Amino acid sequence: MPIQKSNIGSLQYMKCCFTAAVALLLGTAAMAQPKNLRLWAQEELLQSKELRSAHIGISIYDPATKKYWFQHQDDKFFVPASNTKIFTLFAGLQLLGDSLPGMRFTENDTALYVQGTADPSFLHPDFISQPVLDKLSATGKNIWLQPAVIKNKRFGPGWGWSDYADYYQPELNEWPMYGNVARIRMKGASYSMTPEFETELIYERPPAEPLADREERENLFTLHIRSDIHAEQLYEVPFITGSTTQLARRLQDTLRRPVRVMGTPAVMQGAVLHSIPVDTLFQPMMHRSDNFFAEQILMMASALKYDAIDSRKVIGYLLDSLLQDLPHPPNWVDGSGLSRYNLFTPRDFVSVLDKMYKAHPKERLFPLFPSGGKGTMKNYYQSLPNRFYAKTGTLSGVVALSGYIVTKSGKTLIFSVLVNNHNTTATNVRRAVERFLVRTANAG
Repeated sequence: MPIQKSNIGSLQYMKCCFTAAVALLLGTAAMAQPKNLRLWAQEELLQSKELRSAHIGISIYDPATKKYWFQHQDDKFFVPASNTKIFTLFAGLQLLGDSLPGMRFTENDTALYVQGTADPSFLHPDFISQPVLDKLSATGKNIWLQPAVIKNKRFGPGWGWSDYADYYQPELNEWPMYGNVARIRMKGASYSMTPEFETELIYERPPAEPLADREERENLFTLHIRSDIHAEQLYEVPFITGSTTQLARRLQDTLRRPVRVMGTPAVMQGAVLHSIPVDTLFQPMMHRSDNFFAEQILMMASALKYDAIDSRKVIGYLLDSLLQDLPHPPNWVDGSGLSRYNLFTPRDFVSVLDKMYKAHPKERLFPLFPSGGKGTMKNYYQSLPNRFYAKTGTLSGVVALSGYIVTKSGKTLIFSVLVNNHNTTATNVRRAVERFLVRTANAG
């Protein structure tokens, strides 16, 4: 029976309705989220005995639908501790290219002129490849060190002055060597030190901790020798980097040949000799939360972009350009998160994580973050292998965690949980956050 002309409109209408219904169902499925998410947040975090008096911000975002699954005070500012390194990673990915700038150099028939670009890999035991050292060792020309124009201080703004001898706070400078720490291996009555500095040996009866220490204003190290300790102990104690002359002397001792210092700091118009691939630095920076690597990343970015090494200027550039659309402009002052002057919102972290997720393949991005059971999360999230990638952050009264979750259904979520002013142990906070996020991952 032929279709009447008057029925054609009805058939098209029904088809449109069917298509719309399917689209609505698909859209609803795409936006599906656990109904009990808010209840879990209340039980595990907000009203838990350990955390009910703490300041907590939570943001969970689905980049596929551009919808937030859960938000609690994610527009409030928090001290993020080492979650600041997520912003530093963004800076490195955007500004450093494929490999680190090892040094600037120019040469003529008789001389090689070099200038530091803040590369932390030089003579660092973690990195076998040493292109800068190879270049300096191979030349038969006179080596001249041109001081860089550097605006950074040896410590970041707001850092604890009394932490000068702690491994996690090495000094910052234009040409790091050995990671700017003395590595001291002690076993019984014997020890070795790289690089070598003046030491005072004190023979102690137990207990005596730490076994290695340094004077505040000079590179005089005190070693407490204990014959009852038979296993080798490794201590990393930051040394004072000092003046350009002292820097040249350390370089000279390494090369076993003269290194002369040019006059006042100036910009060198020379080629850049690159050292190692950037990801070989980014990964340990994130996995072990290496403060030194994080700070030097901003300094390298500045050395490439400007006439002076100035982390503050690089941060300002990023906030005014690539990060100008952040939900809440942060107070970002250093690369590592050691400073309590840093203030970010959870939604800021979700935003920058989303930018990286869009710009880089997961095969590259996810391994840069510690995963469940590894790195700084070796004792956490072991039930989510290959499904949890995040950066931790810890200061006194501060626990932070931001990153990516792959849910049970395969959906990628971006999250940030920032806790400030808690009055319990960091372990209690981490376990509470873990219970909440594991539930979220397994329900989504």
